[in-house]
Amino acid sequence: MKIELKQQKSALSQAALNTISHLIILLPQGCLKTGSKQAWPKLPYETVLKQRLKRSGELDAILTTDLPNKASTHVTLVGIKEESSRFEQLTLARQLAAPHLTHNPATISVIAPGFTDEAAAPLFKGVVAALLAASSEMPSFKSKAAKPSKLRTIQLHGVAKRIDFSRTIAEANGNNLARQLTTLPPNELTPASYRRRITKLSRENGWKLAFLDQAALKRKKAGAFLAVCQGSSERDAGIVHLRYTPKRGRRQQTPLALVGKGICFDTGGTNLKPAQHMHGMHEDMQGSAVALGTFLTLSQLKVPYVVDCWLALAQNHIGPNAYKQNDVVTASNGVTIEVMHTDAEGRMVLADTLVQAARCKPALIIDYATLTGACHYSLSARYSGGFTNRDVLIDAVISAGRKSGERVWPFPIDKDFDDELKSDIADVKQCTLGGEADHILASRFLQRFVADTPWLHLDLSSANSKGGLAHIPTDITGFGVSFTTQLLFDNNALSIIKDR
Repeated sequence: MKIELKQQKSALSQAALNTISHLIILLPQGCLKTGSKQAWPKLPYETVLKQRLKRSGELDAILTTDLPNKASTHVTLVGIKEESSRFEQLTLARQLAAPHLTHNPATISVIAPGFTDEAAAPLFKGVVAALLAASSEMPSFKSKAAKPSKLRTIQLHGVAKRIDFSRTIAEANGNNLARQLTTLPPNELTPASYRRRITKLSRENGWKLAFLDQAALKRKKAGAFLAVCQGSSERDAGIVHLRYTPKRGRRQQTPLALVGKGICFDTGGTNLKPAQHMHGMHEDMQGSAVALGTFLTLSQLKVPYVVDCWLALAQNHIGPNAYKQNDVVTASNGVTIEVMHTDAEGRMVLADTLVQAARCKPALIIDYATLTGACHYSLSARYSGGFTNRDVLIDAVISAGRKSGERVWPFPIDKDFDDELKSDIADVKQCTLGGEADHILASRFLQRFVADTPWLHLDLSSANSKGGLAHIPTDITGFGVSFTTQLLFDNNALSIIKDR
């Protein structure tokens, strides 16, 4: 679905407003306060809006009203605090968009009078991002299909300096792809059907694709990955390797590798999950979907360097051949692993996938995974956890989370945590049975498989947030695409690594 963005330099006139059915108004909150020295900016139906705001008595809340004009213009209005965070701005954008989208309009107009061009641009981008997210059609298998979004035009008024929305659109495309894939039920998205979808995308976008099937992984002695998929009767598991190469730029280098956990369904294996915890485990592939969505975004933005994307696709099934506690397996870098719990399968498939990614010698590996409950217990669904073997990245990780509205908080991964993973029979335990600091222990485990490659691991505790998160209106958030572009473009993660 294509939505056209129209930008007009002129302010919205009353004559023009009388033809508009849906309008979002962003105002500086200071002008709404009684007795404030900050005057209301000039806008049509200003008196009516002032009266209705006063009647509501809630200056911090969103005003939703219909104007007394021929179009009965449906308006949502809010005052934006000068000190509001990006997360707060994006959350308001979602809330402002929702009352309009229930009417399924073809056009929505947006104005931000009273703001400087510099201050208005991120607000416009936030509203556009929210509208693009809400208008993306998610998979549905209801017998009575919902009406598709009719939104075709977003009209911005009073844009004195033209705004570049290319990144906003590319991020929306990547996030929408991640959410669409994650929403698919497990009988619709198996490793085999997932790979077919990826193959189609690679053809459309000119990506190079290779697939390491189980026979290839056996030759590479990828015992950690193979242990997980040996319980499945279907032999469709494997590692997808995608490569984006720019037409111009640093074609021969691979400075960035994205890695994603793609467990299409997780029963827990022989350590079977109870029903309440197994429900929703088709979403355990969201890390791979976010890696793929980020990869799509970067290729659409035509970054001037090679990007690799590695997707670990498998299912954690039960069966007579399923791996079990106390098995000892050997990963493709020669590290021997004692299996402690078969429901800690994500770190197993990631181990061998990280080895493959690191062997291409990228400047930075970023992996995405719905990995541990411990990270969710620590941060809730509001934040995701970040873990890195380069302290120089920590400030950039925090900053990128704040500036993108996809908030990430770093955890320590000090060496002494390895004491908990000592095995009497192998090089390392896969996990512990106690569960204490499992998000940190999982990261220490994964670090063994990146060699000395600079690496950032994102434990996606924000992958599912009831009612949505920031500008995303669905429970499945696709968290990580905007964070990564912020980290790479504005926080210059690759340059930080190179300079240190």
